[in-house]
Amino acid sequence: MKELSSLQIERLKYQPKLPESLAGGINNLELVEGNKTECVKDTEQIKELFSNIYGKPIVTFKKTPEKIVPEKSNVGVILSGGQAPGGHNVIAGLYDALKQANPQNKLYGFLGGPSGIIEGKYIEFTDEKIDDYRNTGGFDIIGSGRTKLETEEQFQKALKVCKDLDITGIVIIGGDDSNTNAALLAEWFVKNNAGIQVIGCPKTIDGDLKNDQIEISFGFDTATKTYAELIGNILRDANSAKKYWHFIKLMGRSATHVGLEVALQTQPNITLISEEVEEKKMSLKQIVDYISQIVSKRADLGKNFGIALIPEGLIEFIPEIKSMISNLNDVLAVLENDSTYKSADENTKFSIIESKLNGEDSSVFASLPTMIKQQLLMDRDPHGNVQVSKIETEKLLIEMVSQKLEEMKKEGNFKGKFSAQCHFFGYEGRCAFPSNFDADYCYSLGYNAFALLKFGLTGYLSSVKNLSAPALKWVAGGVPLTMMKKKKKRHGQFKPVIKKALVELDGPVFKELEMNREVWAMEDKYIYPGAIQYFGPSSVCDITTETLRLENAAKLTTV
Repeated sequence: MKELSSLQIERLKYQPKLPESLAGGINNLELVEGNKTECVKDTEQIKELFSNIYGKPIVTFKKTPEKIVPEKSNVGVILSGGQAPGGHNVIAGLYDALKQANPQNKLYGFLGGPSGIIEGKYIEFTDEKIDDYRNTGGFDIIGSGRTKLETEEQFQKALKVCKDLDITGIVIIGGDDSNTNAALLAEWFVKNNAGIQVIGCPKTIDGDLKNDQIEISFGFDTATKTYAELIGNILRDANSAKKYWHFIKLMGRSATHVGLEVALQTQPNITLISEEVEEKKMSLKQIVDYISQIVSKRADLGKNFGIALIPEGLIEFIPEIKSMISNLNDVLAVLENDSTYKSADENTKFSIIESKLNGEDSSVFASLPTMIKQQLLMDRDPHGNVQVSKIETEKLLIEMVSQKLEEMKKEGNFKGKFSAQCHFFGYEGRCAFPSNFDADYCYSLGYNAFALLKFGLTGYLSSVKNLSAPALKWVAGGVPLTMMKKKKKRHGQFKPVIKKALVELDGPVFKELEMNREVWAMEDKYIYPGAIQYFGPSSVCDITTETLRLENAAKLTTV
């Protein structure tokens, strides 16, 4: 028997709440179909790629007194991509619905992510196994991975494994790339009359997998509350010591939902939003000037301290650096087979690259500190992108702000002190005990995923809406994965991808920050959220994100 903390013992007892339609029982459901759907972009190409699953309707469920017990069915589940709080509860909800529908049903968990279904590595879930992981963080129940499902050979192997286990449904729990896998697998199974359905579940702490039907991806609530607690602690420390500027980089490569949400929860002095930087075409110099002016103005008030939130993906949103990185990727692709470059020392490599970059891009690269140049030359991720989490943007900004303030000091425009600390909060939020919201939401997503399978649907993403209301009033259903698709160039080829949801600069969430940022910059309106609360009044334990509250409130005012 493994050792459990007191909190884990109590969390294992927590019974997640379900929407009213699902709470009546998995066999007492009626499917309601909406209108046919279209993809977000590149309609003809996406329709051709997914000709067998394209254009299906959005669906919802409602209770019915008529009870229909389905035939026995086996289901496989895959955890895919990076961890997010609540993944275990998706599996628990799926398992409970499956067993409630027919006790003879079996749930298989494929080990190590999508590779598990290709290699035939799996476990069969039991009551005991599931009960050990209810309401816990992490993906360790079966592990995760980032294997892409896209080749004929992979699909054939997956089909054989499913046939061997008599599996008729697969649930893939993951983010945008993982659910692209789900769509491709669903299309292939239908095209080949495999008789196997595929359902996705929306996961990513980055919060960029959402639309009108997917209000929030699971894990975002817990992760942002975890980061907000840590940043609240730093805010209090800064306000106590009054001698450090803390530059904090936060998860969020492609969108700044995490940074924006955490800012609304804690009210730091500076919050950079990548989408705003790109929209306003802010240069690196302008960003440094903006930060330096706030540091200087606070110093005039005797405040040589503060907090600045930096999005992980910021560097790729700065126009001149974005251009340089694009050019750099092309140059590195050519130099990959250049023996002279590969055998050169670091400084020579820098010189070779500068000579091959376009004029302005070369100047930008040359202007960067050595540390950042080194990080820009690191191996690319599986999609051919710079690994921005390894680029220490917070250190770059500290160095450049420090240089700017020295210049201002010589000119008599800065009389304060600047001493900085840097932090990067990423992994700290990915495997926390899920908040009550994420515990409930994830359980509902898993339970709902089986409902979609039960009604014979495939190529759908499990959807639970109306999430700022109490759980009983949530609306369960499904959205076709093709509805979220467009094309994107990767490794020189156009691939189907799910459109990422960026921060909307005319939306209610950013407007809330914009309205308050000048006051927060100078006045210390810090909020200290404290740790996530699991027990106590609903007003403390069941609150959701500011993002969800503001977005759903805005929807109500436009109805």
